[in-house]
Amino acid sequence: MRTDLHRHPDTPLAAVRNLGILAHVDAGKTTLTERILYLTGTTHKRGEVHDGTTVTDFDPQERDRGITIFAAAVSCAWDAHRINLIDTPGHVDFSDEVARSLRVLDGAVAVFDAVAGVEPQSEAVWRQADRYGVPRIAFVNKLDRAGADLDTAVESIRERLHPAPLVVQLPIGSEAGFTGVVDLPRMRSLVWPEGRDTVEEGPVPEALRDAAEGRRRQLEEAVAELHPGAFEEFCAEGTLSARTLTAALRDLTRSGDGVVVLCGSAYRNRGIEPLLDAVVAYLPSPRDVPAVRGTRDGTEQERLADPAAPFAALVFKVNGTGTGRLTYLRVYSGTIGKGETVWDSGTGRTERVGRILRVQADRHAPLERAVAGDIVAVVGLKSARAGSTLCAPGAPLVLEPPTVADPVVSVAVEAVGSAEAELLVSALTRLVEEDPSLVVRTDPETGQLVLSGMGELHLEVAVEKIRLAHGLDVRVGRPRVAYRETVVRGVSGLVHRHVKQDGGAGEFAHVVLDVEPLEDVPGDGDAGATRFEFRSTVVGGRVPQEYVRALEAGCRDALADGPLGGHPVTGVRVVLTDGATHPKDSSERAFRTAGRFALREALRACAMVLLEPVADVTVTVPDDAVGGVLGDLAARRGQVSGSVARAGVVVITATVPLVELFGYATRLRSRTRGRGVFTARPAGYAPAPSTAPTGTVTR
Repeated sequence: MRTDLHRHPDTPLAAVRNLGILAHVDAGKTTLTERILYLTGTTHKRGEVHDGTTVTDFDPQERDRGITIFAAAVSCAWDAHRINLIDTPGHVDFSDEVARSLRVLDGAVAVFDAVAGVEPQSEAVWRQADRYGVPRIAFVNKLDRAGADLDTAVESIRERLHPAPLVVQLPIGSEAGFTGVVDLPRMRSLVWPEGRDTVEEGPVPEALRDAAEGRRRQLEEAVAELHPGAFEEFCAEGTLSARTLTAALRDLTRSGDGVVVLCGSAYRNRGIEPLLDAVVAYLPSPRDVPAVRGTRDGTEQERLADPAAPFAALVFKVNGTGTGRLTYLRVYSGTIGKGETVWDSGTGRTERVGRILRVQADRHAPLERAVAGDIVAVVGLKSARAGSTLCAPGAPLVLEPPTVADPVVSVAVEAVGSAEAELLVSALTRLVEEDPSLVVRTDPETGQLVLSGMGELHLEVAVEKIRLAHGLDVRVGRPRVAYRETVVRGVSGLVHRHVKQDGGAGEFAHVVLDVEPLEDVPGDGDAGATRFEFRSTVVGGRVPQEYVRALEAGCRDALADGPLGGHPVTGVRVVLTDGATHPKDSSERAFRTAGRFALREALRACAMVLLEPVADVTVTVPDDAVGGVLGDLAARRGQVSGSVARAGVVVITATVPLVELFGYATRLRSRTRGRGVFTARPAGYAPAPSTAPTGTVTR
C-alpha cells in the first residue's frame, strides 16, 4: 500500500522503521532495494544493476563494477509507516561500512540466495548484527533460479547461523515456474501474474492445501515452543489464531529468539509486498528498542526516543560532495532544527547546523527539522567524524561509536608530479574522514605515504576515488601486509643498567627482567592484536611504583619494532623481578628509557617467530576446474579445510596467508574461464615459514 509521508515530523514515532539490507555480494540486496522504492512510489521506474540505473548504487565505480561499495540511505512510505532504509555493501572489504550502518539501525532484512543459501559474507554480516543486537527477518531471494530450493536455504540458515527459522510462506511453483506464495499465518495465496506489478490475493490452491496446512502446523509448533503466550493458546485450542501467531512472531523477532523467513524473486518483482508488510509487522520502531546509553562526566545515562528529550545523535557516515560536506546521523532523542547549534563530543566544540536533508541516495530534500528516530544528513558541520556524538550544548552525552577494524593490507601512494604532492595529502585526508577503516601514514624509513585498508578491492576503490574526484594522477606501489613478531622462548634474569652522566642532572635505572611468551599466541586467531602483559614482583620498595609505571611505558615503546624485521611485537609477558634506584639520578624518564632498551635487548636474546596475517577463503568454482584451483591454493601455502559440491559447482574453504592472495582474483578468473569467485575475510595471524622475508614484505 503506497502512502505519502514526506511530511516526516508529523509521522508518529511508532510508525517509523529504520532498517538495513544485509547480504553476501550478488545476493540481490540492491535489486530488492530498487523494487521497494518502486512499489512504494518513491521511484517511477525500476532500477537495474546490470543497466547501471539503480538509485542506491549511484557512484560511478559501483555502476562499473556492478556491486555496492558505499552504504546508501533512502526513505519511503508503506502502509502509513515511514521506512528509512540503508542498502549496505556485500563485499568483505567493505564490512566496516556495514558495521557503521548497523550501529544506528533498529532492524534489518537479511537476504539469502535461494541456490547458495548462507554464503561467507552472509554469515559475517549476521554476526555483526548479533554484535549490535539488531533484530532481523530473512528474505530468501532468487527463488526463480534453476536449483533454487527454499527448504535447503532455510536449513543452511539453521545450521550456520543458529537462529530458529520461522518460515511463514510456502512457494507456489518452483524455479522458472515460481509465481507466488502461500501466506501461512493468514492461509491465503499471493500471486504475481507475469508482466504485472500488482499482486493478486486469493484462496490457497487446492493442490497445495495439504502442504500448506502441514507447514502452518509446523510453524505453530515452532512458535509455541519459543513463546509462552502462544504455548498457552496452542495447548488450550490445539491451534493458533492469525492474531496470536502474528503477535508471537513480532515478539520472537524483536527478542532475537526467532527469525521470520519469507521468500520471493526481487528481480521479477515477486514477494516484495509481503516483505514490506513483515517489516511493518515484525521489526521494531525506535520506540520499541531499548533507550540509547551514553556517558556524561563518567556516569552512564539513558536517553529515550522522545522528540521532547534533550537532543542526541550519532554520526555514522561523512561524505564529501560537489556541493558540500554531508554528515549522516541517526537522531536518538530530541529535535534539531536548521540553524541550531550542537555540541560535538569528539572535538569538544560547538557547530552550527546549516541545513537538514532527507536523503534519497545521491538526491536530497530539505527539511526544517529532524526528530528522534530520524536518519538524515546535515550540512554545515566542519569537524564531525564517523562515531562522533552530536548533542544539545546544555545536555552533553557521549554515545558508544561503531567499532573500526584494523587495516591489514597497505600500498604506497605518491603523486606523479611534485606540484601535486600537497593535493594528494589533502585528498587522502578527506578520504580517511569519509572512511575510518582507511589509515594514512608516512613511513618513517622511506618517507612514503602508505595507505592501509581492509583488502585489495578496498584500496583499489579508494585510489580510484582520488583519481576521479580530484583529477590526480596517482602511482601505487605493490601491496604490503602487516606482519607481527612474537616470542616463542623467553629469557630470565636479564640485567640492564641505564646510566647517563653528561655534566647536568644524571640518569640512573637498574632493572632485572624476565621475558616470556603469552600462552597460545602462535596460531591464535587474535594474535594480530597487540597482546602485552606487565607485572612486577619487586617487594620492599626497591623500585617505587611511579618508576614501575614508567618502566612499563618504556617496554610498550619497545614493542613498536621487533628484532626480526622491525615489525610490531605481540604476545609478550614482562616481569620485573628486581631493580635499584639512585637517590638523585633516578627518575621516571630514566626508567622509561631503561624499559625501552632493556626489552629490546631481551627480545634479541629471545627465540622469536614472525607472524603473518591469514584469511579464511571461500572459493566457488565449476566442478571441472577443482583440480587446478586446489593446486593453486597449495602453491599459495593454503590449508584446505573442506569442500562441498552443489549443483555443478564446488565450494572450497581454506586458510591462506594474506600476502599470497594478492592477484588471486585474476589468477582464479584465468583458471576458471571467468566462472570462479572467491571471498576472503581476515582470520588473525599465524606463524610464517622460516624462509619468509623479515623486512617490509611485498608480492
